[in-house]
Amino acid sequence: MGAGSGGSAVGGASHVYWCEQAWLPEGVTDGVLVEIEGERIARIGQGPPGPAERLAGLTIPGLANAHSHAFHRALRGSTQEGRGDFWTWRERMYTAAAKLDPGSYLRLARAVYAEMALAGVTCVGEFHYLHHAGDGRPYDDPNAMGHALIQAARDAGLRIALLDTCYLSGGIGAPLTGTQLRFTDGDAEGWETRAEELVAAYDGQPDVEIGAAIHSVRAVPPEQMPVVAEFSHRNAAPLHVHVSEQQAENTACVEMYAATPVQVLHERGVLGPRSTAVHATHLTDVDIELLGQSGSYVCMCPTTERDLADGVGPARATADRGASITLGSDSHAVIDLFEEARAVELDERLATHTRGHWRADELLSAATVTGHTSLGFPGAGLLVPGAWADLVSVRLDSVRTAGARGLESVVYAATASDVHAVVSGGRRVVTEGRHVLGDVGPMLIEAIAALR
Repeated sequence: MGAGSGGSAVGGASHVYWCEQAWLPEGVTDGVLVEIEGERIARIGQGPPGPAERLAGLTIPGLANAHSHAFHRALRGSTQEGRGDFWTWRERMYTAAAKLDPGSYLRLARAVYAEMALAGVTCVGEFHYLHHAGDGRPYDDPNAMGHALIQAARDAGLRIALLDTCYLSGGIGAPLTGTQLRFTDGDAEGWETRAEELVAAYDGQPDVEIGAAIHSVRAVPPEQMPVVAEFSHRNAAPLHVHVSEQQAENTACVEMYAATPVQVLHERGVLGPRSTAVHATHLTDVDIELLGQSGSYVCMCPTTERDLADGVGPARATADRGASITLGSDSHAVIDLFEEARAVELDERLATHTRGHWRADELLSAATVTGHTSLGFPGAGLLVPGAWADLVSVRLDSVRTAGARGLESVVYAATASDVHAVVSGGRRVVTEGRHVLGDVGPMLIEAIAALR
C-alpha cells in the first residue's frame, strides 16, 4: 500500500447543523447554528433550527486521542486474567505484535479507529514502532506499516499524527531480541532516513501529520536522541516519548546515567513546546520543573496506567508548573476519552485524599484543543470559525446523563456510548451511534481473530 492511497478524511460540501446545546469558548450555549464549508467551520451563531440538521444533547469539539498503540486493542480482555505487572503484560503484547503484517494491521487499525470515532475521537496520535517484517527485514516499501495506519485512519474518518518511533535497544545497555527486531532501523540515522520518506509522501496533505517519537530511555541511547529531536525541529513536527512509566525504568536509568529519564531527555534537547512526555507517572520535583519550564506536554493515560498497575502521576502539580495535560487511551483497555478525563481527577483524589483538583472545562480542554495542538493540529478542538469542522454530540437523556447539567454531565457522567453523532473534518462519520463503515463489533472480531 503506497502513500496517499484511498480518500482523505476531510469533508467537502457545505452543511449547517443546529445544536441543541454546544460548548463554545464562552461556555455552554443553547440553540447554536454551525455552518461548515469543506472541512472547516465557516460561521457560528444562534437562532431557531430552520432547515438545519439537528444535533440533540450537548455538542462539543472533536476529541483528540493523543496516545494510541492500535494493535494493543487485540489484547483487551485477555491480559486482564491472572496476576502480573507491566513486564508480564509486555510479553503478551509482543506475541500479538509478531503476527501482524500490513494487510492485517490495516484491517485491525481500521476497526480500532472506527471504535474511536464512535467514542467521539476525530484525531489520533499513533505511537508507531511496528515497522518491519517479523525477522526485522524491511518490507519492499519500508513504510508499508505506516501507510496502513494512515489509510486506516482515513477510512474511519480520523485525522492522524503518525508518531514514527525510533527504537534501538532492548533495554538500557541491552540488545534487541525476538519481536523487538521488528521495531528497529539499526540506528537513529537509519530511522531518520525512513521517517523523512514518510514526510515527503504526505507533504501538503492536511489530515496527516508525520511526527517523531523516542520510544523511551530504555529503547534509545542518549547519544542517539539528538537526531530524533533535530528531525522534530526541522519538520516542525510533534515529538513524543514514553517517560517514567515504571519505577524499574527510573532505577535502571539512574544507575546507568546518574539522571532520571526526564533529566536525560532535557540534557539531549528532547524537551520543548512540541514535545510530549507520555505517562510521566514517577517524577521527581526536578522532573516536574524541567517539564514545566520547557513548555512540554504531558499525556496522561489513566485507564492503561491503572490496568498495568503503573501508578498515579502528579498531573495537577505538573500542570501547575507549566506543562499542558493531554489524554490518550494507549493500550485500549478502554476507548473512552470521557473516562480518561475524569480519571485524571478521580485518581488524584485517591492519591491525595482530597477532591476538586480539576474543573470540568480543564479536563475537556485536555481532551480537545490541547490534545489536537500537541499532535500538530492547532486549528482543531474548538468550536470557532476557521477551526476544523469536528462536532461530537453527546446524549443528555441516557440513563447515565439524565438529570446532569453542564459540562459535568459529559466529563463525570457520560461514556463513549452516549456519543450519537460525529462530524470529523466536515464529514459525517457517526449517525445515531452507527459508523459509516457499518457494524464495528464484527470488524473488530474478525481482525482480532486473525491474530490468535
